[in-house]
Amino acid sequence: MALFAKLKESLKGVREKWSGGISKLFSSGKSLDENFWDDLEENLIAGDTGLDFTEETIEFLKAEAKNKKIKDPAELKNLFAEKISGELNSVEGMGKSFSLVKKPLVLLMIGVNGSGKTTSAGKLAMLYKNQGKKVILAAADTFRAAAVEQLKIWAERCGVRVVAQGQGSDPAAVAFDAWKAAESSGADVLIVDTAGRLHDKHNLMEELKKIHRVISREAGPDRVETVLVLDAVLGQNSVAQAETFNNIIPVTSIILTKYDNTAKGGVVISIARKLKVPVRYIGLGEGAEDLNNFDAEEFAAALLETEAKKDS
Repeated sequence: MALFAKLKESLKGVREKWSGGISKLFSSGKSLDENFWDDLEENLIAGDTGLDFTEETIEFLKAEAKNKKIKDPAELKNLFAEKISGELNSVEGMGKSFSLVKKPLVLLMIGVNGSGKTTSAGKLAMLYKNQGKKVILAAADTFRAAAVEQLKIWAERCGVRVVAQGQGSDPAAVAFDAWKAAESSGADVLIVDTAGRLHDKHNLMEELKKIHRVISREAGPDRVETVLVLDAVLGQNSVAQAETFNNIIPVTSIILTKYDNTAKGGVVISIARKLKVPVRYIGLGEGAEDLNNFDAEEFAAALLETEAKKDS
């Protein structure tokens, strides 16, 4: 499968930094002794899977080994992959594309500085344009002139319209104007890029609430997806960011960026477990095509170098 092969290639960095150590633990010839379980626990915690998931997973695998009289760790590897994919798929919408039943769909892009938010907005625009959809970008990051210019470059590359105002303009007014443009032109998708902000800055978060309030009032809340862009390299810090943002406005979807080069690969499990918010897309590189739907089975299989198991 082409996508699976690409995923395996893209996750090389994660295996080198994190999951490769776990995969080696499940090699034939090793013993299921206390050293094995201690090493597995250490690797899972180091990868930021979270303590609860780590403990539950080890207890699950111990029980399976006892009940099925398994002595070879290699026989537990597929069960471990299924445990990961099952945990991820327990979240409704995990890996699914955004619904375009009601148009224009509004994707409100939020996140801290440096998370890859503007780049993700551009990649989404490219993805939808390639599907034949009409897309409008809104440059609601009015603090940084560079952010507006970056979005304009993406708009030109994708061949889509961008709605922008001068630096220092009211971001909510930009979002409002962009919605009116999207509505009147029959656009399928409006992608609103907002300023990167530290999740602990009260005034900036209040402004984000205003943007969300304005766009939800105009478009209707069922047309708005609040898309939190998280940097996978940050591990549990990303989870803390997500929890804070979610307390301000309801986060409905997550894009996990820079996953191809993180030692904190278990963070996707922590996000699923703590927030119950679906990871829709995962960033596996810098190219416009390196934003892929997150597939839990293929992800777990590629991470641990097993075979992906799909429901029939």
